[in-house]
Amino acid sequence: MNSTQEWQNVTWFEVDEHQSGQRIDNFLFTRLKGVPKSRIYRLIREGQVRVNKKRVKAETKLAIGDQIRVAPIRYEQKDETVVPVSDKVAQSLLSRIVYEDEGLMVVNKPSGIAVHGGSGVAYGLIEGLRAASGKKYLELIHRIDRDTSGLEMISKKRSTLKLLQDMLREHKIKKTYAAVVKGKVALDKQLIDAPLHRYELANGERRVCVSKEGKESKTQWNVAERFMHATLVYASPLSGRTHQIRVHGLSIGHPLVGDEKYGHETTYKGPKPRRLCLHAMRLEIPGYETIEAPLPEDMQNIVAQLRAQKADKVVVSVKDDE
Repeated sequence: MNSTQEWQNVTWFEVDEHQSGQRIDNFLFTRLKGVPKSRIYRLIREGQVRVNKKRVKAETKLAIGDQIRVAPIRYEQKDETVVPVSDKVAQSLLSRIVYEDEGLMVVNKPSGIAVHGGSGVAYGLIEGLRAASGKKYLELIHRIDRDTSGLEMISKKRSTLKLLQDMLREHKIKKTYAAVVKGKVALDKQLIDAPLHRYELANGERRVCVSKEGKESKTQWNVAERFMHATLVYASPLSGRTHQIRVHGLSIGHPLVGDEKYGHETTYKGPKPRRLCLHAMRLEIPGYETIEAPLPEDMQNIVAQLRAQKADKVVVSVKDDE
């Protein structure tokens, strides 16, 4: 049964050395037990969460000594039982663990699954893994988009969480994504340097655009293979902005195939996928062996169809010459 608990007073938290570097939303998730994640995001958006008397965004990183003020809230406190996960789902999630040691777990997330619950999602990857593995302490080290597949780092110890988030902040971890983009990318290699600005639509949906007022953002693009109507690119973000690869691709005229948010109106005559063609394929973490996840079957099929189109084009050209 659910019980309703009302916090009559303002609640204060002080950040210690173990919590430094955490995002404010992740910090609150672990402290406001039972409060829906969607409610926590709303509290942040409405300015009912303050850090050092200032409004913050969900991705704001905390520092030692920060004073966090949370306005009085009312929420449904759920039982401490784990999220119900079927045996089939549990086995599927556990089979996707591609690396694990005493402090780190890396999972090859499928496209279409959110990394955490909230905003109408009953549970995400992290809640499912907690239930499937029986481990209570599992925390997301970073996040990849719901529609993106590939490698997601999860900490099994707080010390690992802090260590790897520090490495991410200092750009010591290299993340490489495979992306199928519209059109033929001319340059074999290029550094896309375009500041990104986050904003919200009237319905509260988050979007990102290139803007002088945005934050510095850089992405290294290397062409892996060109096709008639698309290009397979290996992209490495040198900064960690929301939707960075997708918006940077759009900014140079090559939005991602299957992207319904950015560049979906751009002409494209290749095969139509049922997903965003973006896959987190490789992690290079200091002190660890390189961790990789091959292209998922659905993206492999898209690439195979694009290659076939290229082959068809060559055959036609030869006949025309004759």
